[in-house]
Amino acid sequence: MLSAAEGVQDFRVKFPLHALVWENDYRTLEKELKTNNIEEVDPRGRTPLHLAVSLGHLESVRILLRNGAEVTKENAKNWTVLQEAVSTGDPEMVQLVLQRRDYLKASAALAGVPELLCKIRESPDFYMEMKWEFTSWIPLVSRVCPSDVCRIWKSGASIRVDSTLLGFENMTWIRGRRSYIFRGEDNCTELMEVNHDDEIVDVERFDISREMEDVTMDSMQPAAQEVAKRLTTPIVNTFLDTKDIAFERCKSGIWGWRTEKTEVVNGFEAKVFAVNNVNVVIRTRTEHLTDEEKARIKSERNVLESLLGTVEQQISVQGDLTLEYATATNPTAITPEEYFNPDFDLQGRDIGRPIELTIRTQKFKGTLWMSEEHPLSLVEQVTPIINLMARTSSHFARLKDFIALRFPPGFPVKIEIPLFHVLNARITFGNVNKCSTDEPLSASQSTASTPPTEEEEKGVAGQAAGPVPFRVSPSVFTVPAHYHRRGGNRHTPAPSNDEELLQYAIHQSLLESSGFPSQDTWGDSNGMIGHDMVNSHSDGTVSEGVLVDLGDTTPTSSGSTSSPDSDLRLAMELSAQSQAEEERRRKEEEEELERILQLSLTEK
Repeated sequence: MLSAAEGVQDFRVKFPLHALVWENDYRTLEKELKTNNIEEVDPRGRTPLHLAVSLGHLESVRILLRNGAEVTKENAKNWTVLQEAVSTGDPEMVQLVLQRRDYLKASAALAGVPELLCKIRESPDFYMEMKWEFTSWIPLVSRVCPSDVCRIWKSGASIRVDSTLLGFENMTWIRGRRSYIFRGEDNCTELMEVNHDDEIVDVERFDISREMEDVTMDSMQPAAQEVAKRLTTPIVNTFLDTKDIAFERCKSGIWGWRTEKTEVVNGFEAKVFAVNNVNVVIRTRTEHLTDEEKARIKSERNVLESLLGTVEQQISVQGDLTLEYATATNPTAITPEEYFNPDFDLQGRDIGRPIELTIRTQKFKGTLWMSEEHPLSLVEQVTPIINLMARTSSHFARLKDFIALRFPPGFPVKIEIPLFHVLNARITFGNVNKCSTDEPLSASQSTASTPPTEEEEKGVAGQAAGPVPFRVSPSVFTVPAHYHRRGGNRHTPAPSNDEELLQYAIHQSLLESSGFPSQDTWGDSNGMIGHDMVNSHSDGTVSEGVLVDLGDTTPTSSGSTSSPDSDLRLAMELSAQSQAEEERRRKEEEEELERILQLSLTEK
């Protein structure tokens, strides 16, 4: 057994940076960083940066960030540095970590563009269509669920995506004819948004290396309101638990004569798989909130969770245990000898503010239609384009996360995945290399494929096998000369928060079914949905896509805004009322029929 002096010496030798962070000796810490591993993990699963944040040592945090400490790394309990910073309730701490996090995210995104373009350039050219269908088991919601067909052309490092469903604004689905054209070179990328309705082209061209030079720490300074919003809303961590994932063949037929199910999807025979044993886990922390904020959040919580299959568990890790030498960031007075000793049982105690944690889980069910005879490669051809589109589309981001799972052999010609508790997305890939389009960029463009050359025709005649490689006409990536061109920023609708979309769908269906006017249904706070609302709580968590629920991440709207929970409850009530009304009419008809029969018997 080590003496107290030997124990102190032992952890100082094994974890020199952590020991300096514990004492907030930031001057010595900066010197020791030159000869020690800044990402060393202590026995409790924390890096020096994680430890400094949990202890609230702002000076040490500043030194570690300045020297390149990894800000996106998670601790042993799968919380990011930013989430732990929010837990402290210190605005300056949140501002420091958020600024560094945003800087690294912007730098990494720009640095990944050349590699992504290289993968796209090297893959074979193709054309395909992606049909998006949104469905719901709630009739009132399903009536207003939109659908869209995305048409995709790929040639070299050029991509064109046509879409008609643009988003929603002012309680109306925004539809229009748009083409998004990406033309990539080694260090230069051009993005064109073509508005066919107004015959306007917004062109944005940027040099990757120059853009990277413009991304600085100063340019990533977060707004004060963004920091304040994080400190007044819950910390939410959402991820897919896939450790027991299983793809099981669906069966068809009568019991005893059941066979593995196959279906023909767009001309390709596909095996049908059910995706089982996957849970969506939503962890919510509220220890940094005031009692009033906690009460508000609790009142907004989904009252239909049991109906929708969500299981909630509330955890208070440290309870009310406090000791004489406790501090705000070490409420149970853990000594460094106890903390750094891997054999010492802390019995649920920990450093940092006592955690108030709610864990909600929901079973994830998806369906896959896999074809082994499909001509496209998911990894080589489709995935890079989905990754590119996922940067600007939340629905593509969910699809990106789902296809990252280890699929059975073949190409997913159809995918059905949940987006919310009540809303599913069904994506079908079809018309591969058919190049049919109802919206050519010019009137003269009657076909999007280039006819084979004379040499290619001879090659086909001379070879029984080996068809001519598919080619896309360069005219697909050009715009009519009479379209008005504009430079600078594109004029796309702001990214939509998925909870807001769900709320809109339910609300609109209620208005249609009840005959209420549709104006003045949302406050001004929902008229424009900013980028920070979409990403404000997705801080490096595992798999932000294919999420069934964003939980309590959306701040309360003002004015006459109703919550998705109340709208959903009202939808259920209206549905029940409709059934009751139908039952009442049926009974009246039966009574009327019985009365007529009685009269006829009396007359006889």
